[in-house]
Amino acid sequence: MSEVMIDTADGGRFSAYVAEPTVTSAGRLAGGLLVIQEIFGVNAVMRELCDWYASQGFLAVCPDLFWRQQPGVQLTDKTQEEWNQAFALMNGMDQDKAVDDLKAALAWVRGREGCTGKAGSVGYCLGGRLAFMMATRSDADANVGYYGVGLEGLLGEAGKIGKPLLLHVAENDKFSSPDKRDALLAGVKDNKWVTAKVYPGMDHAFARPGGEHYDPDAADEANRLTVEFFRTHLG
Repeated sequence: MSEVMIDTADGGRFSAYVAEPTVTSAGRLAGGLLVIQEIFGVNAVMRELCDWYASQGFLAVCPDLFWRQQPGVQLTDKTQEEWNQAFALMNGMDQDKAVDDLKAALAWVRGREGCTGKAGSVGYCLGGRLAFMMATRSDADANVGYYGVGLEGLLGEAGKIGKPLLLHVAENDKFSSPDKRDALLAGVKDNKWVTAKVYPGMDHAFARPGGEHYDPDAADEANRLTVEFFRTHLG
């Protein structure tokens, strides 16, 4: 586990947490994986996720996507003050620039020693939306979104998806609505590259350990499917 600096296309630099794979045998290459942050920054939850993906055999990298506003943000979901800060940062984010930064991170991880050259992304909450945007705007080899926010508003780009995309959808997401959920499902159902799985009764962030709506059974199922998905497409 370490922190690196990645150069952007427009002359900037941002930090990223890196977790090297721990289950690959000597000399075996690993698929690269961008772990895209929630609205709380590259906090303990995101670093632990990177470590877990590394334990599953991936080279996991979590870029600091708030760096253009405030580098090094590490918030929790435990206080209203932190929620307020997180929403302010999310609302202040230029998501087009964030995707550019993710593309820079994608190129970095593909060039990292020990990477197969294949790399994808997995995002949570805000990161779930950005993972969808990586599927429509980048050449990432595979992408996964957990309860992405506002995906129904991105359906105009869905026709650009030409690599595998897996969406974990919370049926009762408090940051969405049944109409928005159904619009998303209808909008991707005819795209052969997209798999959308709905988790009945689940609320937003059902896979965040320690979170208010964490559900271990649903989280385990989603995580199992995610690892299988990436082993298939990044192998």
